[in-house]
Amino acid sequence: MLEILSFPFMQRALVTGILIGLLLATLGIFVLMRNMAFFGDGIAHASLAGIALGILTGVAPLPVAIIYAIVVALIIYGLERSTRLSSDTIIGILFTASMALGVVLLAATPGFQPELVSFLFGNILTITFTDIVLIGSFATLILVWLLGWHRHLTYATLDPDSATIAGINTQLHTILLYIALAVSVVLGVKILGIVLISALLIIPAATSSLLTGTFKSFFWISGLLSVVVIVLGLLLSFFIDAPSGATIILVAASVFFLAALGSHLLKRR
Repeated sequence: MLEILSFPFMQRALVTGILIGLLLATLGIFVLMRNMAFFGDGIAHASLAGIALGILTGVAPLPVAIIYAIVVALIIYGLERSTRLSSDTIIGILFTASMALGVVLLAATPGFQPELVSFLFGNILTITFTDIVLIGSFATLILVWLLGWHRHLTYATLDPDSATIAGINTQLHTILLYIALAVSVVLGVKILGIVLISALLIIPAATSSLLTGTFKSFFWISGLLSVVVIVLGLLLSFFIDAPSGATIILVAASVFFLAALGSHLLKRR
């Protein structure tokens, strides 16, 4: 075990995985409460256009994808409030259009792009020090905002009308939540890929909801579960020589089903 942790690439993977895990697990609670499970998946797929644009122009794909994802998130917010279309419909239109744009941009990019494969399926073991700095900076900023304003955000989520009457700017907090989700999902794409990242946003929070009875413990258990499944998934992928991202999600899904089974047995008793 100590030998595995002595490898620099494994150290970077653990640090980055824990940061992203804590971030997505915390945001995932609000995603569940707002019934926004499709949002993370939509943003992840939409980010392909930003990644492709970065590759085509020779700019670092991750910052371009973050900016593109924020724009998409703001468009989703605007259309939700200016049209009668459901959120799922709006997200479905935007993420498929962005995917199509990404395919067109990639077709215009000459040669094979190995970096694209890492964004599609993720590879946490290729994380660089620059990636850690970028992810750590955004994660710290978002987590500080969540810790400082989680009461207002929770109130605005559970009862937006009463929150507005109480003087809480629900629109501002919702916009910031959308932006935080967009940034966090794109940062996670580097680790788990476009295909799998939404699972880390949903599964730890869903598992926590089965195990906890209070709202406060909901937050802490969700974050703890996310860290545990990332560490176990990384170590397991190393031992069985399997893709790290997929192994992490399989571990998370296994924990969820165990929690669901345990919850069911307790209710029967």
